Amino acid sequence: MIKKLDKLIIKAFIGPFLATFFIAVFILVVQFFWLYIDEFVGKGVDNMTLLKFIIYVSATIVPLALPLGILLSSIMTFGNLGESFELVAIKSAGIPLIRFMRPLFVVSGLLAMVAFLFANYMIPVAELKMRTLLYDIRVAKPAFDIKEGVFYNKLDGYTIKIGSKEKDSIIRNVVIYEHSYMLQDNIILAEEGTMKVSPDQRFLYFNLRNGWRYQEKGIPGTIETDYYRLGFKEYKKVFDLSSFKLNKTADSTFKNYYKMLSLQQLTRVVDSLQKVTDSVRFRGYREINPVVPFYYPDSVFKKKDTLKLSFTNVNQLVGDSVRNVIFSSVLSKATSFKNQLDFIAYDNAEQKKQLRLHDLERHRKFALSLACVVLFLIGAPLGSIIRKGGIGLPLVISVLFFIVFHITNTSGEKMVKEGVVLPFTGMWLSTMILVPIGSFLTYKAMQDSQLFNAEFYYRILRKLKLHRLLREKPRT
Repeated sequence: MIKKLDKLIIKAFIGPFLATFFIAVFILVVQFFWLYIDEFVGKGVDNMTLLKFIIYVSATIVPLALPLGILLSSIMTFGNLGESFELVAIKSAGIPLIRFMRPLFVVSGLLAMVAFLFANYMIPVAELKMRTLLYDIRVAKPAFDIKEGVFYNKLDGYTIKIGSKEKDSIIRNVVIYEHSYMLQDNIILAEEGTMKVSPDQRFLYFNLRNGWRYQEKGIPGTIETDYYRLGFKEYKKVFDLSSFKLNKTADSTFKNYYKMLSLQQLTRVVDSLQKVTDSVRFRGYREINPVVPFYYPDSVFKKKDTLKLSFTNVNQLVGDSVRNVIFSSVLSKATSFKNQLDFIAYDNAEQKKQLRLHDLERHRKFALSLACVVLFLIGAPLGSIIRKGGIGLPLVISVLFFIVFHITNTSGEKMVKEGVVLPFTGMWLSTMILVPIGSFLTYKAMQDSQLFNAEFYYRILRKLKLHRLLREKPRT
């Protein structure tokens, strides 16, 4: 049964949690766009596509934003209660801190379960959509934009230069190079005209006036060609702009990427990769053994029961007439043997890397979910110790601990990808570091420690100075 005290704590926690969670999502989304800003600049991405991309990115960073929101909101909640002396009143009533933390511990556990379900079912879909859309934006051409006095060559088969642009889409001193053929360039020169884009953004229309068209006809690369010059009063040129539109790639293109898989799918893939990795030694033996057969004739040994050779130089075994043939054969077999070994080694390294990545992603779903509880165990005692509400000191402390969490988590992931540590060690490294810190802070909070009280350290420093002065005082 939920008591009034539990309702008080949960009600005080919900507001700061929602605010800090959405702030964390916003900051992480901005960080993502800061990293990939070059992919969007000049691509002419429409607002609807950009909004879809932001939604996909926001979904993928929810498991990372939840721990940060829980950490900051728990510090703010317990700090506010301590600053208003409500925490002191509750402790004076005989209610221990552990009992006081219990409702929010249950809430953080539920949020950890939500984070796991979100990471297992929602993130693979959002990651797939986001990566597919990001790939389409990357391969898209820059937005169509012809500037005055600058050669524009983004249109396939054409180079365009416009002397000046005026109102009502009027253009002057137009030069168009058509280089659709190997060594033959067709040139269009016009004094003026108009430039318009079709309503569906698929075609560009040039209505040119008072100009010339220069065209070469004949067999390319020979002297049997004719060069024509045609004058015109009006000339209409149509350009296809379909290559500038954002093409949609099928989602199935990236469906086998390890971040797009659920826990069940990752488990099946890890089992399959483990079997492939275990069988690589036997596969290498089967493939290499036929390439390098060895024969040891008895005549090359002094005794049949020993391996001590009776010659000191390989030239004593073969004659001069067949020596080059044998050396060429040996070199060919050695090269084939080396290539075979290199291929097997590369294949083995790739299989092990894929195994590490898939196992890493499997541990990530649990590690980031449990981080909600771990950071709560740090934030709650911290808030009761510092007894400061608001966004000032709690924000600074929570950011410091989140930086420690994020750096250790990222470093562990990088070491796993490089094969330095096991996936379990790499993904649970941050938890191994923060759990002892949370236990220590909880113990200090239960003992009403003055760990973050500046006055406490000032008094200690003053006592040390006084003690030193008394020791240095000369005796009379």
